[in-house]
Amino acid sequence: MSNEHKDDNTPKIPEDFFYDHKDHVSQANVSEDSGLPSDLLTLHHSFGYDCKRRANLHIIDKEHIIFIAGNMLEIVNINTKEQIHLRSTSGGGIGAVAVHPSRKYIAVGEKGAGPNINIYTFPDLKLYRILRGGTEKAYAYLDFNPNGSLLASVGADPDFMLTLWDWKQEMTVLRSKAFSQEVVRVTFSAELEGQLTSSGTGHIRFWKMANTFTGLKLQGQLGKFGKKEISDIEGYVELPDGKVLSGSEQGNLLLWDGGLIKVEICRKGKKSCHEGAIQQIVMDEGELMTIGVDGCVRVWDFETIDTADTTDEADLFEMEPMNELHVGSGVQLKSIVKSADLEEPTMWYAQDANGGIWKLDLSFSFTSQAPEQLFSFHAGPITGCDTCPVSHLAASTGIDKTVRVYDYVAKQPLCTSHFNCQGASLIWVPKIVDPKGGNILVGFEDGVVRLLNFQEKEKVDVHGRKQKNLSELALVQAFKPHTGCVTSLSIDSTGEILATGGADHSVFFLNINKNYEPIGFVKTPSPVTHLEWSPSHFDRNTLLVCCNEGQVMEIEAPEEGKYDTSHTFLLSGLKIRTHDFKSVKSRLRKAKEEEERLKKEEEEKRIRIERGLETDSDHGDEGTDLHYDNICKCMLINSDEKEKAPEEDTWEPYIPAEPSPILRGFHAKDQGKFWLSMGDFDAGYLYECEFLDDEEKKKVSANDLYEPTRTVAIHESKDVPISCIKFSAGGKQILMGLEDGSVRIQPLHNEDPGLMGSYWALNIHDTNYGRICHLATSFDDKFLFTVGADGNFFTFEIMEADKLEQKMTEARANIPSARKELEEKPIDDIDDPKAYSIEDAKQKSEYDRMIKLAEQKKEGVRGKVHEMRSKFKNLLERNGKLPPHLQLNRKVC
Repeated sequence: MSNEHKDDNTPKIPEDFFYDHKDHVSQANVSEDSGLPSDLLTLHHSFGYDCKRRANLHIIDKEHIIFIAGNMLEIVNINTKEQIHLRSTSGGGIGAVAVHPSRKYIAVGEKGAGPNINIYTFPDLKLYRILRGGTEKAYAYLDFNPNGSLLASVGADPDFMLTLWDWKQEMTVLRSKAFSQEVVRVTFSAELEGQLTSSGTGHIRFWKMANTFTGLKLQGQLGKFGKKEISDIEGYVELPDGKVLSGSEQGNLLLWDGGLIKVEICRKGKKSCHEGAIQQIVMDEGELMTIGVDGCVRVWDFETIDTADTTDEADLFEMEPMNELHVGSGVQLKSIVKSADLEEPTMWYAQDANGGIWKLDLSFSFTSQAPEQLFSFHAGPITGCDTCPVSHLAASTGIDKTVRVYDYVAKQPLCTSHFNCQGASLIWVPKIVDPKGGNILVGFEDGVVRLLNFQEKEKVDVHGRKQKNLSELALVQAFKPHTGCVTSLSIDSTGEILATGGADHSVFFLNINKNYEPIGFVKTPSPVTHLEWSPSHFDRNTLLVCCNEGQVMEIEAPEEGKYDTSHTFLLSGLKIRTHDFKSVKSRLRKAKEEEERLKKEEEEKRIRIERGLETDSDHGDEGTDLHYDNICKCMLINSDEKEKAPEEDTWEPYIPAEPSPILRGFHAKDQGKFWLSMGDFDAGYLYECEFLDDEEKKKVSANDLYEPTRTVAIHESKDVPISCIKFSAGGKQILMGLEDGSVRIQPLHNEDPGLMGSYWALNIHDTNYGRICHLATSFDDKFLFTVGADGNFFTFEIMEADKLEQKMTEARANIPSARKELEEKPIDDIDDPKAYSIEDAKQKSEYDRMIKLAEQKKEGVRGKVHEMRSKFKNLLERNGKLPPHLQLNRKVC
């Protein structure tokens, strides 16, 4: 390590801060009474990529690429596919990343309340510098200047603050509000020192670091579109002569000079330069390259663009690109970065918003290599995930219309199948139905359900040799039970009936034989959000149906052949019980406020008694009022000026006009009861409710009907909705996925959710848009899988049950003995009677600090005086060397 790493300004951080992909994810939030170890989960592998995030691909050396994955920075070896994960220190996530020109440092701008920019060294990933106070909630973009001495950062909503940092000194150089709307990019000019450009929603701005009478200032000139249509600007490049070339939403190029559009550039025939927005413009070794969402990289002649002009009223300059590369069908390029391998100067890596990372040869010669897709991921939210019941395989589906299968132990994706519609739900058929564990059921957005079989296939190459270890998903059966999205799939405990829930307000039942054969459907009052069959030990086989507008249904399992479906599949005569959720959250919050108020009053009373302002015998309104007068007198407040407390208005509980959606539901231990997780207003609690028969409903008052029988507050959840729930195999823990991207594990006492209190939580997916869509565990309960709306797919190793129980037992028993501690670590006594009191020590410390600051200020003044004396002496010497008639008189000097 170089000497600069040993600088005294290096922040002091705990030794256990750093970890690689083999270490435990130890940034978990664990409640004190949980007894759960912080290393309950170990990050095993990541199968996802947030490919739609802006500029989410960087090169750190010739072997490693880096990108943001949820609340972590992921470093991937291109050759070995090995992953290293660097967590967010704030827990709020990561907003932006930049690599230093020397490739020895990585700047990571975080998200959260008052986030920091952390500077790490590479390859040891040690925290080197911390930059504080640059934005309120999140960083949107970071960029180093060409020599690496300065760092520019721009904040996200609400401040959009542009800050220039002397990052090695952890000091702010200049600050200014970049714009009033979203700013997506800020960069230094590669040629002109002190010039920057920023762009974003409906704007581009040109900045100069200028010396003024009041010091160094950051001056920004807003680009004027004039007669041109205002456009969001994603990509631009600063030209050597000070002009700026930017893209536009329409796909044309805009040449800016002096804050005005000099010319708009298009292809011949007034065709746009790209079909769709231009995402990035790169100038490399004199070549101008544009990157578009149409999947094309085009190279333009720099001299022609730099001198482009037109007298046409439309201000359009037509030209054709010198070279172009179409990466592939369906590719949507977001950004490209140049390889750090000097032996491959024409190789670039590209971020594909359609779920890939590509290696591109941009030499544009006859020997150029074809584009190579290095990695393939889900593009956008992953909507379903489940695991094989007999082996270490997992499957997922998402809005990118793909279904994928992975070997999570080997950390390898096995196969991908593409369909014509977005995937919405997925279950791996249980062992009771398919003992070989090869079938997967997938529900799609158009109402179709497909049965897929995962199998190995043999492929014969051109030499007649068989290639093994190839896999595919073969279509076994396709049926369409719904006219809308298939939101949930569930197979009963006997393996005889499949139930599908749809956004078309229906639940469809199918009998499981060799094929899935329709039985019939039942209408629901609103779109179905979740289905769950009753456990095998229940007396009746029933289906719990949760709906989007707060309704719950219990439907008895239909019997095959009992219903007449000759004219319609609509089933009648099924025994159904219903429940309409009634909000009680406002009452719960009111009760909590009242409890806190009483506690506060008790504490205030205790303080008054200790101060002698009140005694225990003082009771009643009169006594209270008298003592209130005494307190007022002690505070020099005239008791006549007391304000009488206004009479409290009659409080009415708040019931939302639109019922909250039910996100998840599951059966309680007692038959007929169930638990609900709610969204919107009613989030923050688990509610136990009960089905009532018609006769039982008559015995309950209208006000109490449908109210929960029990509620459990989700501690420190900040009312974030629980989007998915799963139980561990032994039923001793409940696993929850939240809409803020965090995973929460809570131990259950007697397998009763109503008795949970302690918890273990980990922020893993993106805090802002990384809602956890699904949780799954492996068949042996050794792995946990989380998939989110941010496109990330994480695999964790779960601590073994025996080891977990041992650690929890140690945590509960590990209460140190005070006497033992006294013997092992004797307490230092205060023997000197003249020793400082706590306050005196504090005052002495403060006095010493002030003296030190004063001395530092004096030294600064002395330094300035010495500098001025040196300048004055130099002026006198220069004056003396001038001819006599040009010299200033000494009195003037």
